[in-house]
Amino acid sequence: MKEHTVTMTEGRLTKNIILFSLPLVLSNILQVLFNMSDIAVVGRFAGKEALGAVGSCTILVSLFTGLLIGMGSGINSIAARYIGAGDRARLRRVAHSALLISLLYGIIIMSGGIAATRPLLRLLDTKEELLAEAELYLRVYLIGTPALAIYNYGNGLLGAAGDSKRPLWYLSAAGVLNIALNLFFVIVCRWSVLGVAVASVASQYVSAACILVRVFTCRENYHVRFREMRLDRSASASVLMLGIPAGLQNAIFAVANLFIQTAVNSFDTLMVEGNSAAANADALVYDMMAAFYMACTAFMAQNYGAKKRDRVLKSYGICLSLSFGFALLFGVFLFFGGRQFLSLFTTDAAVIDAGMKRLRIMAFSYCISAFMDCTIAASRGLGKTIVPTIVVISGSCLFRILWVYTIFAHFHTIPSLYLLYVCSWTLTAIGEIIYFLYVIRRALPKGGAPDTEKTEVQPAMETPATVTAAE
Repeated sequence: MKEHTVTMTEGRLTKNIILFSLPLVLSNILQVLFNMSDIAVVGRFAGKEALGAVGSCTILVSLFTGLLIGMGSGINSIAARYIGAGDRARLRRVAHSALLISLLYGIIIMSGGIAATRPLLRLLDTKEELLAEAELYLRVYLIGTPALAIYNYGNGLLGAAGDSKRPLWYLSAAGVLNIALNLFFVIVCRWSVLGVAVASVASQYVSAACILVRVFTCRENYHVRFREMRLDRSASASVLMLGIPAGLQNAIFAVANLFIQTAVNSFDTLMVEGNSAAANADALVYDMMAAFYMACTAFMAQNYGAKKRDRVLKSYGICLSLSFGFALLFGVFLFFGGRQFLSLFTTDAAVIDAGMKRLRIMAFSYCISAFMDCTIAASRGLGKTIVPTIVVISGSCLFRILWVYTIFAHFHTIPSLYLLYVCSWTLTAIGEIIYFLYVIRRALPKGGAPDTEKTEVQPAMETPATVTAAE
């Protein structure tokens, strides 16, 4: 196992964070590229109407998957804390309880999403000519959410132990299958949007199967056994109290973006199609940066559990710098190579022109989001999610909705719409950083070890330690 793991509580932090993050970067990029293959295949081989239909679902897909990814990040934080503290008993209870919770969570999201597909698409003012195929794509895609929940569970659990390579291998195998099935179902079978949805579902269950094989057959401390499969009350509460707020943080962005998508839909079909193509850059950059956020949570949680104050603070600074740098570098690429990027999804010059209106504004905005998201991840590593979620709701949800109905409603131009991203990120980052500094002073007092005992008896903060203190 040593060749697959990175030590978080010993050694050079920068080197170890990079070694841990790079497989995650590749994993997340591959995941986005595989998802992009859905849009690329339908855009090139099924027509621009199919491209618009799949693109119209992007925000909703982000909404549902954000809930699942958040649960995985919550599991990552709790497991990393117990690994750092050397608490094997609680780690095993978390591993078993989290698996059952993730499966149930995925089933609930799948059922609710399928039932609400048509109303949600109507809420977005989806173009009538795109509605039928968009509804078909989303309902089929949602069948894979239980598998996606299992994959994110495993990704969080293995990542907490320093193993970021195996999830990359699993995702790579599933992604190759996804692309192959995309081409087969769309080109050979001519299933259009149905084909790419079925391909996505199949690949998601393959990645979930790989995760299950690993956790049931390994000999690590997080090894899962059928005879121990049950919902431990304390462990389940820990998972839910971190996982659900973390999922809501992700979903809140998607909820706010529903209003943005509605604003986009107020333009003509050409602009909707161009936006659908350009929005792929968002997923690519965000998921690349998310690798450093997961590293931030895992490294801070393990070192917090091991009571190593300096490494906790340094982990935050290094991850923030890396995520900012990667986003800035990719933004430069998009600004100068945006047309080549958009040509991956469409050959229509008018659609590319429409997509560039978004990319020119977003290219140098992405890096600002690092200050917000990395700080949220840092707070999560310390077991804090309630207040960061409230800040996100205020700065990145309510503010965006207000912007859409005021500034955008007044100017009704693409620039007036997309400038809300950098403004909301800046506002939210300020609030998150202020709260994080407050938490750091209380949890990591200078001249002493992390004040974990004090954290455990603060029910208002609702940390994992709060739930387990009564054991």
